[in-house]
Amino acid sequence: MRLAGTVAVVTTALAVIDMLNSYVFDHADRLAESVERALPAIVGLIERARAQGAPIIYVNDNFGRWDCDRHALVRRLLDGRRANLIEPIVPEEDALFVVKARHSIFYETPLGYLLRSEEIDRLVLTGQVTEQCILYSALDAHIRHVPTVIPRDAVAHIDPELARAALRMMEVNMDAEVCDSAEVRFS
Repeated sequence: MRLAGTVAVVTTALAVIDMLNSYVFDHADRLAESVERALPAIVGLIERARAQGAPIIYVNDNFGRWDCDRHALVRRLLDGRRANLIEPIVPEEDALFVVKARHSIFYETPLGYLLRSEEIDRLVLTGQVTEQCILYSALDAHIRHVPTVIPRDAVAHIDPELARAALRMMEVNMDAEVCDSAEVRFS
């Protein structure tokens, strides 16, 4: 948080988590159905963040492919079985991009450094999977004192019951603001 005169300025970034996905694993079809429902809200958040000049950070699993950069990853996935879920959210050329190998967007990644260097004070977490990567990322943000917003209609899940419990945990135990995507404010 910076002070501009006497007004505190908070920079909010949109984190797009694991949306570049092959959908080739157990329960992928269940996840893909949830992604299809969440995709309009995710795309809407990306468009609003871009229009308002908010930073957009794509944080994505590399699926164990350490020889793959984001362009190769996108090309490979656009040739895959769920290109319809990839095309609407392909990162722009100048988008911030962080590779992760595990569930949390913070674990063993340079994200903390990126947030500090870009003076980002607050994160909106969108993407997949609510009861896994979104939950673990919200916990890691909480222990780092980074406020988070979770738009419930812009996160996808495998198990709806676990997703509801995860959203409740993020709200109650991690002080996350859980709301609809239309309520998210970037400035």
